[in-house]
Amino acid sequence: MSAITWTAAGSLAAWLWLLLCQGFFWRTDVRLPPRGDPDEWPSVCIVVPARDEAAVLPDSLPSLLAQDYPGRAEVFLIDDGSSDGTGELARELAKRHGGLPLTVGSPGAPPTGWTGKLWAVRHGIGLARARAPEYLLLTDADIAHAPDSLRELVAAARTDGFDLVSQMARLRVESLWERLIVPAFVYFFAQLYPFRRIAMRGSRTAAAAGGCVLLRADAAERAGIPDTIRQAVIDDVALARAVKDSGGHIWLGLADRVDSVRPYPRLHDLWRMVSRSAYAQLRHSPLLLVGTVLGLALVYLAPTAAFVAGLVTGSVAATVLGGLANLVMTATYVPMLRYYRQPLWLAPLLPVTALLYLLMTVDSAVQHYRGRGAAWKGRTYARPDAALDER
Repeated sequence: MSAITWTAAGSLAAWLWLLLCQGFFWRTDVRLPPRGDPDEWPSVCIVVPARDEAAVLPDSLPSLLAQDYPGRAEVFLIDDGSSDGTGELARELAKRHGGLPLTVGSPGAPPTGWTGKLWAVRHGIGLARARAPEYLLLTDADIAHAPDSLRELVAAARTDGFDLVSQMARLRVESLWERLIVPAFVYFFAQLYPFRRIAMRGSRTAAAAGGCVLLRADAAERAGIPDTIRQAVIDDVALARAVKDSGGHIWLGLADRVDSVRPYPRLHDLWRMVSRSAYAQLRHSPLLLVGTVLGLALVYLAPTAAFVAGLVTGSVAATVLGGLANLVMTATYVPMLRYYRQPLWLAPLLPVTALLYLLMTVDSAVQHYRGRGAAWKGRTYARPDAALDER
């Protein structure tokens, strides 16, 4: 067998393993579990960290203020040093739309060793503690919620005894680049963190989606949230890990009516979104970076390369094995495209998208070593051990 055939065989084996042994990550039917209304609705404080979000706030904040929730609930928007009038706009929107009570706070600049978002979350949780809520809803400033979103989240948490219930908001998919990259972003995330395994007690898999996290207040205190994860750039995964490690029962699934209103119209916008945290996901390890690049090449690029090479060289084995690997890869991507209501002709383009993600990951490492890694809205965060050295 030629090297091309062996590569195609390895790629097909990898895809068969992913298809059957990686928690059925490709299925999109993990939604809020069956739930019933509790006898008494617990109090909830909604914490919204926001930095320079004036462009999206009119489409998101009113949806929180308009929550149809039978219990006591209020919103704490924490203005993280915005320069575009985010805090003032939030107060204006509250006056205009009414609904749940709104408190706007400002924690000041984050100290060394804290990311800005988690410093804002810490301030918001501190303000919320005065109300002694049973639950905290941590949601981003670009997330719009259906009127019954909070009710459904709380009902699911109470029915099944979850300490954390998180929904991955449906991201905006309108521009050409969004159509090409966004569904794949969620597909890759689910491949890394299969949703079914997250809810399993005893499983080591833990993840959440930072745009929508309902968290029991006592579970947050038990896990030391957010202080124990204060340096985390990928804070949602770190939060879920801390809660699960402290004995909490967590759940993550796809959302039906929780949507991101933030646009990513250009490739540059999406590139920055992915590359700012990709190398942090690899724990800033050159070895993990090399392994990831090789893995992406074997799993996503090799099937097409082997199929084409087989046709050119007349290798039936390479053509068949590469074609089968491509078929499995394409089939596993179709459910995510359906979830995002996208045309199925995008499925065969997954290798192109994977190549873009490979390049984004490499660029993330390059920017890190240039001192510009994990840069977001005017801030650049050091590697955790470097931040500790500075203190």
